[in-house]
This record gives sequence, C-alpha cells and structure tokens, in this order.
Amino acid sequence: MPVGYFDWEAAYDQYHNHFPGFKKQPIIGITGNFGEKGCELAEGYFESVLKAGGTPIIIPPFENRDALANVLDHIDALILSGGGDINPLFVDEEPSPKIHSVNHKRDLCELLLTRLAFDRQIPILGICKGIQTLTVALGGTIWQDIEGVEPRLGKICVCHDQKLDRRFASHTISVSSDSTVLRSIVGQEKIAVNSFHHQAVHNCGPHLRPCAFSADGLIEAVESTEFKSILGVQWHPECFIMCGNECMMGIFRWLCNEAQFFASAKQIHQNILTLDSHCDTPMFFERGVRFDHRDSEILVDLHKMNEGYLDATIMAAYLKQGPRDAASLAIASDKADKILSQIRAMVDNHSHYVGVARTPSELYKLKNNGRRGIMLAIENGYAIGKDLSKLRYFRDRGIVYMTLCHNGDNDICDSARGEEEHGGLSEFGRKVVAQMNRLGIMVDLSHASERSFYDSLELSTVPIICSHSSSRALCNVPRNLSDEQLKALAHKGGVAQVTLYRGFLCRERMASIEDVIHHINHMANIMGVEHVGIGTDFDGDGGVPGLASASELINLTRSLLKQRYNTRDIESIWGGNLLRVMQIAQEKATE
Repeated sequence: MPVGYFDWEAAYDQYHNHFPGFKKQPIIGITGNFGEKGCELAEGYFESVLKAGGTPIIIPPFENRDALANVLDHIDALILSGGGDINPLFVDEEPSPKIHSVNHKRDLCELLLTRLAFDRQIPILGICKGIQTLTVALGGTIWQDIEGVEPRLGKICVCHDQKLDRRFASHTISVSSDSTVLRSIVGQEKIAVNSFHHQAVHNCGPHLRPCAFSADGLIEAVESTEFKSILGVQWHPECFIMCGNECMMGIFRWLCNEAQFFASAKQIHQNILTLDSHCDTPMFFERGVRFDHRDSEILVDLHKMNEGYLDATIMAAYLKQGPRDAASLAIASDKADKILSQIRAMVDNHSHYVGVARTPSELYKLKNNGRRGIMLAIENGYAIGKDLSKLRYFRDRGIVYMTLCHNGDNDICDSARGEEEHGGLSEFGRKVVAQMNRLGIMVDLSHASERSFYDSLELSTVPIICSHSSSRALCNVPRNLSDEQLKALAHKGGVAQVTLYRGFLCRERMASIEDVIHHINHMANIMGVEHVGIGTDFDGDGGVPGLASASELINLTRSLLKQRYNTRDIESIWGGNLLRVMQIAQEKATE
C-alpha cells in the first residue's frame, strides 16, 4: 500500500475485530441541491451530522410521493439544505427582477417533503434556503428580495449578501429571550453568523415564530410554536464547523439528540400497543368526514393514527344529557344505537386498514396484522334510560365501557356538574353497576360526582376506570380527580386516564404538552404509574399544542422518554393499564 493511501482492507478488519461493532445512530436525511451534474451537497452538511453523532443520508430532489413517504419512514430527522431561490409561483407571486436561479423540481420535492415530515413529527432543521422552504411549506411568506423592504428599524442597514468567505462571520444577530430552542442551544443573546441571502422570511405563518433578528430587524431564525422539534436558521452553521470552528455544533447536536428521542419513540411504538381510551370522533360522522383521508374536520383518522403511531382508540357514542321522560329516553337510546352503527359502518368501509375489537387479545391481533383497532363505548348512561336490559343489548353491540353520566344528573347517578339529585348513585344506579360487573362492561366514572365515584368504587366487584379525567390538585375543576380519589382508585386496582382537554389541565394560561406531562407525573407519583393512562378526548374539545391531534401522539412518548420513563412504564401508560382492567372485567363477567 503506497504511503499516504488509506488502507481500506485494514479498516475492514478493524471493524470486525469487536462485536457489536457499531453504535446505533439516528438517521438524518439531508436534501440535495442541484448542480451541473444533478444532485450535489456541500461537505459541511454531512460532516457536521457525523460529528454530532448522526448517520447522514442524502435525499435527491424527486417528485414520487410514495418514495418520499418511504424515505420519511426511514429517517429520524430532516435537514433542508441551502442553495438557490424559491420559485415565487409557489407562493402565488410573480418573479421579482431581483430573483436568482430557481429549480422547480427541487422546490416541489422539498415543500412536499417538509409538510409530510411536519405531519409525522420528524425533527427538522432548515439552513439558509431551508428556513425559507420551511416557512413557505408551513403557511408563511418570504421576501423575494430584501432590498427596499422595511423591516423593524425602517431600513436595511446590514449587507445580507456579502461575497465574504463563508467560513467567517459576516454580521451579528440577537436571539430572542423567549426562544425555547435556539436560546437553549447557543446560550447567548447575541451571536456572530454568516448569512448570505437576498430572499428572507417575511411572515412566519401559524406554526412558526421568529426567534432571532439581524440589526435591521430581518428574521434570522424561526422555531416551532407548538413544542415540535423544528428550527430554521438563515446562516450556514456547517461552514463554521468545516474550518474547525465548533461554535455552531450545538445546532447539529440538538438535531441529533431530538432525532435519537424520535427514533427511540418509534421503536417503542412498534413493540407495544398504544391505546387512546376516549375520543368523540363519531360526532362528526354525519358531516360527511372521510376517515380514510387526512380530514381537516377531525382529529382522529387513519392518516393521523398512522403518523402518530397510535394503534387503537376507543370511540364513544356521546349523548348530551336531556329530558328524562319516556319519549326522550327512547330517543337517547336510539341515538346511541345509531352512533354505534355508524362506527361499525366506517370500519366496514375500511376493513383492510382497521377493525373493531371487543377484547385486549383482539386488539393485539389487529396490530400484528398491520391494522388499526377501534373499540366501542357509550358516554352517558342516559343511553339506557331506566331499562337495565339495554346494558346487555349494548354489550352485545360491542361496548367495552359506559360512562355513567355526563354534564348533568341522570337516572343512574349525580354528575360532577349536576344538582346532587341522588346523593351519589341512585337505587337504579346501584343495579346498573352490579349488572355492568356481571356483563363485563367497565364502569367509567369520568363526569361523575365525588359521591357517585365513591359509591361506585365501594359497590363494584372489579376495578373501575375514569376514561378522561386529570388531576384536581393541578387544575381545580369538579371534573378532575382529587388526590384522595386517585389513591382510592389505585387501591381498588383502577386507572385514571389523563385527558388533553385544556380546561382540565390548566386554568391560568393556555395549556400545552408540558401540562399533560405534569399531570402524568403527579398522578403517577400519587397512584403509581401502573394506574395512569391517556384519554385524549379528541374531537370532544381535547387537544393542546404539541398534542393537537392523533398525528402528534408520538410527541407524548418522546416527552416521557425525556422524563426518564422506561419502556415498561410507557407501555403501561399507553394502554397497558386500561387493558389490564378490561381483561379483569371481562374475565370476571358471569353473564
């Protein structure tokens, strides 16, 4: 081997001298630019990823949507690289005389790729043109040319398009104090950067916010408003790194760290069954929504379940509490029956992708066959009126639980928002709980008053559930459970499912995924993690930034991992606890 040449055979032998020979790294996809011979990429991008602990792959510009989706299924983060201008036709504008070179094929690929990655919660870093691609893809706008625009200070006072060597800083920027991502990475209010551009972010749109500005007020960085792992920077951090200046390595380390959490969360979801214990999506079926589409009208559909790695959900036939005369009770019962039929019709129309399950084992079978699972429930015992025999009828229709009441007292019990008509369970209500035990239907006490809760807990011969209730100690509303209730529920083997309804998470401000984690932590500390779960209440006003639809539920697992919950705990929270109670209820059924 000549001196100075790399001995590839020695490297091959060295690789196999130890087993295992590698550390699993997150896969970072980097979009390629167009050069004279087609796809090309500056060395700094992939070298920076390697130094940060990731494995880089290049994504060439192409338009095949199935192939793009396949790429996204195999990467753990996405870097949108720099180069060229965005075609103004993509933002409904005519080209400015100042426009530089554009590539329609690359723009189309990257805009589509970005939006699909956003839907899948994939961490994204946009660099130079990448910040502009990110902005346009997520509903924002850009300046075609910043010469002549009037940013915050009223004039352009910084040269943004210098010919300086990109290894050196060209101007400084100020990092916003309220930045949650960039400020945590750089740790400073002012940093020197090497931005070289004439297009720039104008309006960030609904999903991003500015987090850094140049001296003349132009936006130099953006990040997510929704607790997603998204960052866009106008400068070229990879160029600093290639000349030995590692001041920007924190950006790539942040991306690879987020990618590792995302990869770990995906792996966990592949190995466990994830179940949401309560959604109200059937309320929208009469509006003509399409469950096989990514339908903007609903928060739970097949696309969103797939994007969020959600295996199954319990769909509730919800009934608003109404009059309790014989005619009204008959109408309520018929309505519940109709909703259950609508759910089954939806499943039958998409049976290649989804199925109805009655038992935990049937849910696992659906997952193993690559299909999503739907379970049925009734929200509000108003559906059975005063007729105990209807419990058997609805059990035979497939319900796995019934919420005893909703917002108002009924013939079964008092509601948390009722008038204390019965002082807890009524005499009929006591018969209902006993019959539900005999039939193997779980008793759900979300919405019930405290006295109804304790009456049912004492009477039931099997553990009970609260399918969508959070902690009253953290958010003092009657619908939530006190610490005493949580302890009593756990003592009897039951579970409480943290809900994503903002009014039950925080009353002082807008709730977010951080509040959801706070409630999970508190309830796990009070009850033990084996008694806590998730009931989103999606399409029944549930959903907060970071967990706004079924597509974002993978973010909950990422957050739990950052809180150092282990895989077993996450499996318990993500449905294992509720399925344990369901199994007990069904095994102890005597009819």
